[in-house]
Amino acid sequence: MRYRPLLFYVVISFCLSVALQSVSAQSDSTDKPCSTPEASRFDFWIGKWDLTWDDSLKGTNIITKELDGCVIHESFSDSLAKFYGRSYSVFNPTKGVWQQTWVDNSGNYMDFVGIFENEKMTLGRSFVGPKGKTVMQRMIFSNISDSSLDWSWESSLDGGKNWKQNWLIHYERTIE
Repeated sequence: MRYRPLLFYVVISFCLSVALQSVSAQSDSTDKPCSTPEASRFDFWIGKWDLTWDDSLKGTNIITKELDGCVIHESFSDSLAKFYGRSYSVFNPTKGVWQQTWVDNSGNYMDFVGIFENEKMTLGRSFVGPKGKTVMQRMIFSNISDSSLDWSWESSLDGGKNWKQNWLIHYERTIE
């Protein structure tokens, strides 16, 4: 009977020791979870941007890389319309895709999944609309250069056969 409590403490100590060694080995590793080339595919977006759409409307977007380089954080502002939004994007290595969550001061919440290919970042989502019809939405980052890019917001009501461009924003990098 006396040996059971001692055995319990030995087993617990052993398990804790193994767990701590595992955590220590992971933190000492030179392979950081967000240092792969795929996890850097959205880095083109990082910076301060002046935005234009409909030839006259303007906004700003500040994109930062945070949380040990694992998260792309967007801070969108259209001060004329008093519309503000935030997004958080991460590369999910298990699924091989980018995932983004958007929230704004209109109470919107949207979640997207996408990939970077053919020199474009495309993130999309689908949901059942108020009339029971499936709506597909996507955003496409294209014409990407060091100083500018285009962002297109599109929707489809026929399963992606046809897409309607709802909003086109041109980004110009702010010179500091």
